[in-house]
Amino acid sequence: MQPRNMSMSGVVDLAAVKAAGEAKQKAEQGRARAAEGNGAPGPAGLVLDVGEADFEAEVLERSAEVPVVIDFWAEWCEPCKQLSPLLERLTQEYAGRLLLAKIDVDQNQMLMQQFGVQGIPAVFAVVAGQALPLFQGAAPEQQIRATLDQLVQVAEQRFGITGLQGVPQEEAAAEPAEPQAPEDPVLAAAQQALDSGDLPGAIQAYRNKLADEPANVEAKVGLAMAELLTRVQGMDARQVRKDAADRPDDVAAQLRVADLDMAGGHVEDSFSRLVDTVRRTAGEDRDAARVRLLELFEVIGPEDPRVVSARAALARALF
Repeated sequence: MQPRNMSMSGVVDLAAVKAAGEAKQKAEQGRARAAEGNGAPGPAGLVLDVGEADFEAEVLERSAEVPVVIDFWAEWCEPCKQLSPLLERLTQEYAGRLLLAKIDVDQNQMLMQQFGVQGIPAVFAVVAGQALPLFQGAAPEQQIRATLDQLVQVAEQRFGITGLQGVPQEEAAAEPAEPQAPEDPVLAAAQQALDSGDLPGAIQAYRNKLADEPANVEAKVGLAMAELLTRVQGMDARQVRKDAADRPDDVAAQLRVADLDMAGGHVEDSFSRLVDTVRRTAGEDRDAARVRLLELFEVIGPEDPRVVSARAALARALF
């Protein structure tokens, strides 16, 4: 899958001579302050919960010393529950070369609007006070890691920002967690396969779990996500959208665009397209659109307000 905006091309505009010079100067000052205070932040300081009140200090100002990745999330967002822990783990592995700022969109609507976030999870970065989109929606670990590698490289080459010093990788571990129940080995294997991009392996593992526990919510969400990523792999987004626009009565074309929108984080667009398709069709075509919509509901989770709204719209379209 190629997530929406998973590119660093937009960072070229940030490389103006003045901005780069100022960023380098601020970075040197920040490193000097850290050296004077013997201080790099502890591992817990690499992941921050940020709101509107401290956004300037925790994100904008610190972006002169280290790239800050922003994770827009919400408690009800099921894909966020898979992406956020992955971003936190990767942040620890980068050992001070970047920070992660977590922003709850329910509590920070103004920031969400300022960044133009249309769906979550959505991930941005701020470098030397300049914001740029990274990706929106779910993505395999290797693609996220490649994007973060590019972010770190651009920050250093364009702005001389090398990150925080004195955070050894072996010490960059998360805060001690509270005791938890033993991890389910089947779900753990499925998640590992999903993160590594082994979609067939993830699908099979989640199906194995559901064969034993048909009501397991985590397995349902994981299977729906893995199947979605499989369907959109290799899609030419421009051609898919053109086909759907040229052939509005082609249900298969509408299903492909709905999948593409969902994978890109455009949840409402995906649901709306499928509800409209259900409304305009009959027989096998209608059933195909209805089944796909129900599958995409699983990706987001039944408690998400967008699912609740779309489910009501589906009922009206059917009856």
